[in-house]
Amino acid sequence: MKFKIFLLSLLLSTGSFAAEKTFIRIGVQSGGTVEWELPALQDALKAGQADFQLDIRHVANAEAGKIALQSGAVDIIVSDWIWVSGLREQGADFTFYPYSDISGALVVPSNSGIHSLQDLKGKRLGIAGGELDKNWLLLQTLAKQQWDMDLDASVEKVFAAPPLLNEQLKQGRIDAVLNYWHFAARLEAEGYRTLIDGRGILHDLGISEPVANIGYVFKQSWADRHEQALKQFLDAGKQAKQTLCSSDTAWQRIIPLTKINGEATRKHLRQNYCAGNIEHWGEAEQQAAGKVYLLLHKQSKQALTGKSEQLQPGTFFR
Repeated sequence: MKFKIFLLSLLLSTGSFAAEKTFIRIGVQSGGTVEWELPALQDALKAGQADFQLDIRHVANAEAGKIALQSGAVDIIVSDWIWVSGLREQGADFTFYPYSDISGALVVPSNSGIHSLQDLKGKRLGIAGGELDKNWLLLQTLAKQQWDMDLDASVEKVFAAPPLLNEQLKQGRIDAVLNYWHFAARLEAEGYRTLIDGRGILHDLGISEPVANIGYVFKQSWADRHEQALKQFLDAGKQAKQTLCSSDTAWQRIIPLTKINGEATRKHLRQNYCAGNIEHWGEAEQQAAGKVYLLLHKQSKQALTGKSEQLQPGTFFR
């Protein structure tokens, strides 16, 4: 009996009976903002007693991340709620937790004569993301509502990769560019003028609440099994973002990950990144997302959203 008691105490002292930590496999794109936050997030984990450990899996691009999540190779990626709603319509149980509401922007040279969407008529417009880019669809909706203008037919569209579009704007080969936020930030830092950004588009469409553009996506069934670990991960992610926005030392550590030269551009990038923090995500913001969904559904003629005219229940993680 004494031997059994001794053996039990030995096992407990070595942690053999301690609860195993949850390994959260997260799919991360190289150079993406999630990768920026990993050093600060790891520091937050070391400082506290977390119930999880991160298993970082790098993915080549957004589509590769989606494939990895659907195949079960990772537990979490960053993606958008439109995609999540479409999956739920097909019977999947993925759900979305907001990460950032930062969006792209329509940028023109500082001396450009383009001051409104009407001035885009007959111009060459560079568009990142293709025909179904959300900002492009919403910009068309705004032009139709405000000026009864068919923007798609009014401009000469140029689709290309974001960095190539920036170069074409600098060379004068296109007149304006609708680009992702970090590429728009690079142009703004060099003196280019933002005509309107994603938030401005929504505001002019009558949607005043901030709407998350991207967020963490994971299976609801997985979240139910790992509730405590997931909560701690989401809290640690918020803390990491706040650290990058408040600590110059933490920001200096991740500068190589941004792959940007020039202090002015880095400063501008940081400002825009921090401006995307989600302060609140409640019923009002989710209803606003539902309005955005309906606009995208109509403008894309179901090509982006699928047949459903409304967001699927459970799209947003509660």
